[in-house]
Amino acid sequence: MQTKIEKISPTSLQWAKELIEKGDVVGIPTETVYGLGGNAFNDDAVKKIFEVKGRPNDNPLIAHIHRDYDLTKIIDYDPPYAKKLREAFLPGPLTLVYPSTGKVSPYVSCGLNTLAVRVPSHEGAQAFLRLVDIPIVAPSANLSKHVSPTSANHVYDDFAGKIPLILDGGNSTGGIESTVCDVTGDYPVILRPGLITKEMIEKVCGICEVYTPNFDSGEKVKSPGVLYKHYSPRCQTYLFGFDEIDGALWKAEILKKESLKVGILCENGVKTEFEKAGFLVFDLGTTEREMATNLYGQLRLAEKLVDALIAVEPKKQDGVMTGVMNRLKKACLSTDVPRKG
Repeated sequence: MQTKIEKISPTSLQWAKELIEKGDVVGIPTETVYGLGGNAFNDDAVKKIFEVKGRPNDNPLIAHIHRDYDLTKIIDYDPPYAKKLREAFLPGPLTLVYPSTGKVSPYVSCGLNTLAVRVPSHEGAQAFLRLVDIPIVAPSANLSKHVSPTSANHVYDDFAGKIPLILDGGNSTGGIESTVCDVTGDYPVILRPGLITKEMIEKVCGICEVYTPNFDSGEKVKSPGVLYKHYSPRCQTYLFGFDEIDGALWKAEILKKESLKVGILCENGVKTEFEKAGFLVFDLGTTEREMATNLYGQLRLAEKLVDALIAVEPKKQDGVMTGVMNRLKKACLSTDVPRKG
């Protein structure tokens, strides 16, 4: 199969619609990351997404809809506070998990009686969703556990020859996946952190909790992005705290002596310490939003240039950085992260 990258236009959108109607899978842009889109009502299309990604079949998907789609077609209950959240944040990087009507493919929610729904703000995504006028499931368009894609070329790197079309809508500006929030109870519960923070939700609803999964008890996965190692570059990774710069430098020197090319991923404010030591630095940026936007692109760049990547946590870790830290820790998850001494 030949994979084509096409800029978003009336012609490419029509082709994407035809592919979706045939049960094919298409790469699509959103403001957070690129997604691997398929018809949420089509069992074969949904199964194809799991197969192409190599995604575990117990990891539910998110249905993407345009801003005027009739939610009552796919959700069974819409609490008043969920409407407030939609008015405050949608279209945008917030996914809401509702009781499902069961109308979409059962493979979407992996046996759960809920459905995760998102309204992306990306203009190209909205144009595509309006044209197809059905819910499109679209997990991040990367191979399972690999770094999420923020450009059409990232999608091509993972799926060349595996999908027919990637709609190119430019680089994603959000950088990390949407916040996932359960609205099936009396108040919202964050299942996965993202650009819409707990504090932002509390301002709208008055209360918001953060869910802690317990998979050892046999509990089912309620949200994408919570399973173990995720977002990982194809090189060795090590993670150090923001106050462990000396330890990070020590580890970098050890790896260098093993004839490995070593890179450092860190925020802009500390990069000079590593540059002075002669290491290649992957700069996350200065602000929260810069670090969210840059994270995946820098991880993908690093895997092409170095054998080992040492990540140093940013000092700020609350607000939007809660989501950035969530991704960074999963990207660098290792059973052996030695410290100096």
